Amino acid sequence: MTLKTDIASEAEALGFDAVAFTSADAPGSAGPGLDEFLAHGRQGDMGWMADNADRRKDPKTLWPEARSIVLLGVNYGPEADPMAALQRREIGTIATYAKRRDYHDVIKKKLKQLARFVQAESGADVKVFVDTAPVMEKPLAAKAGLGWQGKNTMLVSRQFGSWLFLGAIFTTADIDPDAPEADHCGGCTRCLDICPTDAFAGPYKLDARRCIAYLTIEHKGHIPAEFRRPIGNRIFGCEDCLAVCPWNKFAGAAKEAKLAVREEADNPPLAELLDLDDAAFRERFRGTPIKRTGRDRFLRNVLIAAGNSGDTTLLPRVERLLSDESPLVRAMAVWALKELAPGRADELKGTHLPRETDRDAASEWGEAKVAA
Repeated sequence: MTLKTDIASEAEALGFDAVAFTSADAPGSAGPGLDEFLAHGRQGDMGWMADNADRRKDPKTLWPEARSIVLLGVNYGPEADPMAALQRREIGTIATYAKRRDYHDVIKKKLKQLARFVQAESGADVKVFVDTAPVMEKPLAAKAGLGWQGKNTMLVSRQFGSWLFLGAIFTTADIDPDAPEADHCGGCTRCLDICPTDAFAGPYKLDARRCIAYLTIEHKGHIPAEFRRPIGNRIFGCEDCLAVCPWNKFAGAAKEAKLAVREEADNPPLAELLDLDDAAFRERFRGTPIKRTGRDRFLRNVLIAAGNSGDTTLLPRVERLLSDESPLVRAMAVWALKELAPGRADELKGTHLPRETDRDAASEWGEAKVAA
């Protein structure tokens, strides 16, 4: 118990908000759940989930010598209701986690410090993971007692609600495991009912192909037309199913100074974002998770939000993007133009013939003819 309590004390000193311990054995039903998820193709473009499925199911396939896992949580709770910004169509809403410095960088540094402490105190080997390897952090965190996986498949904590970044330290040390947390969702279905795109095949079953977070972040191609209006002004992620959870009433705002919300990423005006070229995009979102998505996919999302905004003052910016270098951006500029001003779209249709290889823009124009 001395090693365990010492690790917990050191974790708190390093700024972790939650710590729990579990064995390195496979986390219960997580394997069959992953098999079902993949069998239905619910991973969409995320081929890496299938590629590493066997390693993902059981921590010991990743590191056979591991005996224990230390699960750590850092609170990133918002100061206000994230859903309030959905009513302001002149801005683009960004998921709470992405408005800050990339959590991988912040947490990994703390994890390495704590891992060195574990190694020094126990003489055991250690490895650290923070969403960068085939590790099922949420099932492991539930097994360790940090919370439980709610009906939206996300980890829910009685103390921090929906807002915990997770990291893990694998070690060859033997540490007494904590008891798993029970499922406290009860009969509540708020997270399922709020989803704008009906992304849940049932309780505890997410279909990523319908999820706005997946579509605006992970999906590399054109977002299917059926999801564009439900996206509203969400330009990077969606957290409706997190924000409505009743357990958030016990959560507080994030305390970690390095995870403070950055003004330039705090639900910025669409007008500013539509003007971003690649260099300006990289500069504005440097050090945040948004930068990894790239300017073109981000502008795809911004144009969908612009089309949903009803704000015709955005038209000059949208029209300028009809000639953007990116076919992804050009096609969504056509869609946004048609949503904002169908008459203007009819006027421009004959003067903005899509390029020969630009079949997506041609489809958005409703025109098979293309320019040479």
